[in-house]
Amino acid sequence: MLQTKQTASSYEGPLGAVNDIYFCIKKGFEMIDLYSWATPNGQKISIALEELGLAYNLHLINIGANEQFAEHFLAFSPNNRIPAIIDHDGPDGESISLFESGAILFYLAEKTGQLMTHDARGRADVMQWLMWQMGGFGPMLGQAHHFTLHAKEQSAYGKKRYYKEANRLYGVLDRQLAAHEFVAGQDLSIADIAIFPWTRTVWRQGVDLNDYPHVVRWRRLLIKRPAFLAGVQVGASARAETKEMTENAWLRQFSGAVHAS
Repeated sequence: MLQTKQTASSYEGPLGAVNDIYFCIKKGFEMIDLYSWATPNGQKISIALEELGLAYNLHLINIGANEQFAEHFLAFSPNNRIPAIIDHDGPDGESISLFESGAILFYLAEKTGQLMTHDARGRADVMQWLMWQMGGFGPMLGQAHHFTLHAKEQSAYGKKRYYKEANRLYGVLDRQLAAHEFVAGQDLSIADIAIFPWTRTVWRQGVDLNDYPHVVRWRRLLIKRPAFLAGVQVGASARAETKEMTENAWLRQFSGAVHAS
C-alpha cells in the first residue's frame, strides 16, 4: 500500500525526469523504475505495485505526444508501448527490463510470491484469464474506444462490430464472476488486476453495466481496496482527461452501473 509520496520534479518529457517517487511499506527490494501513462495498460502495473507494496519511481511517457518513440525508451521497450519496468533487483541480483503488461504482472507475482496461487491448477486458471485479457478483452475494448473517439471517419460498421464483441466479452466475465468472488477463484490475482482498469470507460465500449451485475459487484469490491484506488490515480494528473478527477470521482466511476451514452 502506498505510504508516502514525494514529488521530485515537474514533468519534463520522455525519460528526462523522475516524476514521482513512491515509498511503500515493503522492504528488502530495490526500487523499480516504472515507465507508464495513465491508461488501462499502465494502470495494471501501478495497481500491482501498490497491492504488492513495492517501491517504485514513476516516469511518465506521454503517448499522446509520441514520447514512446524516444530512442532511449526503445532500448528497453522495443515495441514502443507502455508500460515498461526496470527492476534493479532482478534475478540473481542483476537489473532486468520488461515490457508488455501481462509479462510484467507475471514477473511481479513470481518475484513476490503473491497475486498468484501456488498450486498447478490455480496457476493455470490465473494464467488463462490473464491471457484472455491480453488477447481479447483489452484489444477489443481498445478497438471500441477507437471507433467511438478517434476514428477520422465515423463507421457504423466498426462501432457495431466492436460494441457487439465488447458485450460478448463482458458476458463471459459476468458468468465467471457469478460463480467466483474474483476472476480466477476466491483469491485476488493478477488476472483481476489486468482486467479491472479496462472497465472504467464503458460509455466508450457500447456497454451497459446494468446488464452485467456480477461485474458491477466485482468492480465495487476492488475499488474499495486502497491499492486499487491509489493505482488507478498514478499519473492521472498529467492527462487532460483525468487531471481534474478527485478521489471520490474515481470511486464513483468504478462503483456505479455506468451505461453507454
